[in-house]
Amino acid sequence: MNTVNGIVLAISAAVLVLPMAASAYTSGDKLVKFGAASVNPESTSDHIGSSENAVGADDDVQLGISGTYMVSSKLGFELLAATPFSHDLKGKGAGLADADIGSAKQLPPTLSAQYYFLGSQNKFKPYIGAGLNYTVFFSEEAGSAAEALGYDDLELDDSFGLSAQIGFDYQVNNQWLLNASAMYAKIDTTATLTGDAGTLEVDYDLDPMVYRLNVGYKF
Repeated sequence: MNTVNGIVLAISAAVLVLPMAASAYTSGDKLVKFGAASVNPESTSDHIGSSENAVGADDDVQLGISGTYMVSSKLGFELLAATPFSHDLKGKGAGLADADIGSAKQLPPTLSAQYYFLGSQNKFKPYIGAGLNYTVFFSEEAGSAAEALGYDDLELDDSFGLSAQIGFDYQVNNQWLLNASAMYAKIDTTATLTGDAGTLEVDYDLDPMVYRLNVGYKF
């Protein structure tokens, strides 16, 4: 069991034994949620040049944290942050199968409006959301396969796009809650490899699904 999942399970077990009654969300409530966040990018990029080769990024799990401000009993605005996600970039296709293209880290802050369509009177509070995502890439490094081909530097463009989510809160008592959600984020980037071999650009729509399992607290 990794550290993030261990934190979530331990806190979940603690709050479940508290016998207090739950209350509805109201205007001005502030919700803080923290737990495991898993980013699962699309498996392959566009083809590299005229070849059938492409690039793919692996999944990563980090600590996610969000803050939500309720403007009414049904509408809230959430800002999502996380510790940096790390992705290895591997080749796809017969010519570059599993080749080490490089690695990069990213932070995907996302601002969303969330609508609790059944209201917030019950303990179980499902919602849908939509918003804007800005993804910052950093600490890019060219991999061994790229270096062998004459490329020693890798850069990924930052991305700005839409997001959509669905999730639910389960209010354990007046303060504590459990949360699970799934979000789709539109993340388009161009990976640029440079070196003695020249410049090679690859368009990659990561467009990941982001899955979260959280413990939350209402202020």
